[in-house]
Amino acid sequence: MPTHAPKPNAPLVAPPVLRPRGSNHVGMRQFNERVVLQAIRLHSSVPKAELARLTGLSAQTIGLITTRLEDDGLVIRHAPVRGRIGQPSIPLALNPDGAFALGIKIGRRSADWLLVDFTGQVRQRESLPYDFPDVATLLPTIAQHMHAIQKGMGDLAPRMVGVGVAAPFNLGGWHKMLGLSQAVFDPWNRIDLCAQVQAMTETPVSFARDTQAACVAELVAGRGRDLKSFLYLFVDTFVGGGMVINSHLHGGIHGNAGAVASLPLQVASPQAPAMDNAPPEQLISMASLWDLEQRFLAVGLEPSAAYDERATDGPYADHTAAWIDRAALGLAQCVVSGTAFLDLDAVVIDGSFSRTMLSRLIAQTTAALERYNWEGLWRTRLIAGDIGSDARALGGALLPLHENFAPDQGLFLKALA
Repeated sequence: MPTHAPKPNAPLVAPPVLRPRGSNHVGMRQFNERVVLQAIRLHSSVPKAELARLTGLSAQTIGLITTRLEDDGLVIRHAPVRGRIGQPSIPLALNPDGAFALGIKIGRRSADWLLVDFTGQVRQRESLPYDFPDVATLLPTIAQHMHAIQKGMGDLAPRMVGVGVAAPFNLGGWHKMLGLSQAVFDPWNRIDLCAQVQAMTETPVSFARDTQAACVAELVAGRGRDLKSFLYLFVDTFVGGGMVINSHLHGGIHGNAGAVASLPLQVASPQAPAMDNAPPEQLISMASLWDLEQRFLAVGLEPSAAYDERATDGPYADHTAAWIDRAALGLAQCVVSGTAFLDLDAVVIDGSFSRTMLSRLIAQTTAALERYNWEGLWRTRLIAGDIGSDARALGGALLPLHENFAPDQGLFLKALA
């Protein structure tokens, strides 16, 4: 089978596609290369003639581009397809070893590292649970895991194009709810996490809010491939979300788009600013796994069960059912409020828990939506997300892959959909 892929034992170098190329039209050659890569990514394997049809580029241009991409190790040839009139076609596919990215998720209950290849498949996974991250301890651990993963890549290490960090904008936020002292939470409010990680490596580092990163993963590798506009809700220690409009991740001016944790669940009292009147309860207090943890703790059960299959079994089941009933009420109000502001294809719900628990939460939220007056609104659909607990770290890893290879900086791998 003819191929231009690098020999198995030959050292790979960083792909030249990342370097500026000389051209009378600045950036046009690189842009066209990215469009071709995009078409191949969307269709898995594509012969040159079909690439020309999909991209609108001439057959000669496609030939030149694919030759360069093969030489760069980004594209490989599959076996010729025979049985049709004329010459057999040779499908082209992305080379999984063509490029890599590392996604790092820093959460309130755990940290995760995912090494992702050029096709978006997870090659290596590391995880570290904790009660709450300590800055002085976690930062060295981040560097340790990152360097160990890169070292383990061997000759493929030069193909690492970027590191994506996904973490809450305000990791020390809602510290009173978590019962944290100022000495524990305040350091997180005073550091630039992206800059801290960048100081650990020469590989470029990008940053995204954790639930926005999860939304990116769903957009690129999950249900977002079939939806143009959707609200994304991710239930973790604290609930959060993201927003996709016309296949673009929408962050807003300050990154608040989809920050549903802060959504008030009732109208504020005129006396709310007074010392003896609290502001309205927020969605975070009703639809977060932290609340389920507290329910388990109150009866002597293991709080970490909120994040796995134990939550819906044995002594945990009744407490989880009560939490789902309450969380569904808050999520339903969030869905109705979002629908009133945005014309959505659907609301996608996912989280750091079992698929059984996700199905029950969606069913209860759907039932809660029936209690609202939908007059004047077009009802939206609730859909289960595809990614699960890996969503934030996976989204973090997809950010540098997108920045280096996608044709549109505002569009996540859907330019030709």
